[in-house]
Amino acid sequence: MKRQSYTSGTSSIPLLGLTIGDMFDHISSIHPDEEALIVIEQEIRWTYAELSSQVNDCAKALLACGMEKGDRLGIWAPNRYEWTVIQFATAKVGVILVNINPAYRKHELTYALNQSGCKMLVMAERFKTSFYVEMISELVPELARDSFAALVSEALPNLKMVVVLSDTAPAGCISWSQLMTRATDASHEDLQERQSSLAFDEPINIQYTSGTTGYPKGATLSHHNILNNGFFVARSMGFSVQDRLIIPVPLYHCFGMVMGNLGCMTHGATMIYPSEGFDPQKVLETAEKEKATAIYGVPTMFIAQLDHPSFGSYDLSSLRTGIMAGSPCPIEVMKKVQSLMNMHEVQIAYGMTETSPVSTQTKIGTPLDKQVSTVGQVLPHIEVKIIDEHTGQVLPLGQPGELCTRGYSVMLGYWNDEEKTREAIDQARWMHTGDLAVMDEEGYVNISGRIKDMIIRGGENIYPREIEEFLYTHPQVSDVQVIGIPSQKFGEEIMAWVKVKDGANVTAEDLQEFCHDQIAYFKIPAYFKFTDDFPMTVTGKIRKIEMREISIKELQLSEVDHITTA
Repeated sequence: MKRQSYTSGTSSIPLLGLTIGDMFDHISSIHPDEEALIVIEQEIRWTYAELSSQVNDCAKALLACGMEKGDRLGIWAPNRYEWTVIQFATAKVGVILVNINPAYRKHELTYALNQSGCKMLVMAERFKTSFYVEMISELVPELARDSFAALVSEALPNLKMVVVLSDTAPAGCISWSQLMTRATDASHEDLQERQSSLAFDEPINIQYTSGTTGYPKGATLSHHNILNNGFFVARSMGFSVQDRLIIPVPLYHCFGMVMGNLGCMTHGATMIYPSEGFDPQKVLETAEKEKATAIYGVPTMFIAQLDHPSFGSYDLSSLRTGIMAGSPCPIEVMKKVQSLMNMHEVQIAYGMTETSPVSTQTKIGTPLDKQVSTVGQVLPHIEVKIIDEHTGQVLPLGQPGELCTRGYSVMLGYWNDEEKTREAIDQARWMHTGDLAVMDEEGYVNISGRIKDMIIRGGENIYPREIEEFLYTHPQVSDVQVIGIPSQKFGEEIMAWVKVKDGANVTAEDLQEFCHDQIAYFKIPAYFKFTDDFPMTVTGKIRKIEMREISIKELQLSEVDHITTA
């Protein structure tokens, strides 16, 4: 009998049966003097006792504003200390935190606020080219007329309160400091009563996933989902109060707020934000200055750090670990992070927002070949299987199919969308990821791509990841993404978008010659596009659908794209 592609994570460490607020109080009480939060740009350096004081004041202020258990609060801001205070404060009063992508504009903001039914919005003044105050003023002109907590908006009927992270606030809004002064209108007993009424299986967070088609879906996560995932991800890295984690990934995403904030909090470690948005130089400067032990990032972030002109001038000797996740990790980049950045224990993690997010992860001591070629093994208390996406049957080991995961980490569902929830989670509570994967005899999982990303060229199934990994080995290639574009002859043809290293001079013909006799002829890209940047989400995930649209337009393939096929 052939062994099946199924595994479950066992552990002598039980799941945490606590709410986020109760766990935060516990950690703050046993590590009051350890540094909890460092925010470089805002010159914040707080111990757990100091952070706890801020969180409790914010929680009482939310009570004083009339925020009830189950109400939704949207946060629309980059990485700032207020983000983290709000994260823990909402968890203590049972208010569901709605993470709003900092890159959202008016249309997307309107959808997220209305679909989740946000009662309060906490927002920055601006971030990069997004002027939040101007956008909200245009969306809600009633702010100029109505007072705080008495807002009646036509465009956003659920929204009653807007808090701006600034010294002064526009008409109809209040500033962060004005919000915090309201803490005196609620008592410690009021907060304790609310906190004790919460259950760890209740929803506490909504995160909008960036779908390739249609509107984003609001993945609804419980205390139990994200608290335990943050705990076990950090435990795999051996986190303790001695660890100091640089978090350059956005807090609005699971990578930042769960793997980062909750991972640190559950172990008494230090959260460090080097800047509001990712800046490779600030990450390197902060790693040296703060003697960081770990850095999180998506592959493009680590590539940017390694390629920075002054990379070699920074002392990174304090680093030992971190996580590279969010999109497939190039093997060559992983090797450089281990050697040049001193992150010998760096790990790969795989997951998705709907699973809180991590399902598999490499470990300390994972053999090098597994460390650079897989996304590790299943985490404790989680199950993973690989199935034939057409029949639903579990496949034998070594055969590619759709990865499914089950356990405490699977979301409660998509907010107010039972149909989409049923499409994603089957009757047995398996989450269908849409990712193609292979499992080996030791339970290591390799992600070969998205089912929808697979290229079918003249009947040959081609996985972009394989070609990307090969092109990364070219000495002048810094980054590469492979897509399928329409072809009248083959149905689809292969195209590679390539970012070359500074000062490099390489042509499409050079790269095609590099591929000859190294990979099968049908895998050699027919088209190359040299670029400085890739279209991507704010979390660093490459938007291949947008790359395809740009390529079709530039290559004038619109007519071919609309040819009907059987």
